[in-house]
Amino acid sequence: KDFNDYCSVNGIRRERMVPRTPQENGVVEIMNRTIMKCARSMRKHVGLPLHFGAEAVDTAVYLINLGPSSSLDGGIPEEAWIRKE
Repeated sequence: KDFNDYCSVNGIRRERMVPRTPQENGVVEIMNRTIMKCARSMRKHVGLPLHFGAEAVDTAVYLINLGPSSSLDGGIPEEAWIRKE
């Protein structure tokens, strides 16, 4: 109940999925693939060893959130998040 209240207060919409049906989770799968591809490319480009993978993922997410998003009609996710707070 506390988690549901938290989501409601913060405008988070929860969606339920049927177990063991990853095809229903396509949007998330595509974003995860995009993040990992970006992180891997950055890490390889500068020659960082594998143990810097988490930092590369953090940086990839940060950069993606600074770019325009079609789901926000070309708006910037970072700006939308700041306005919401």
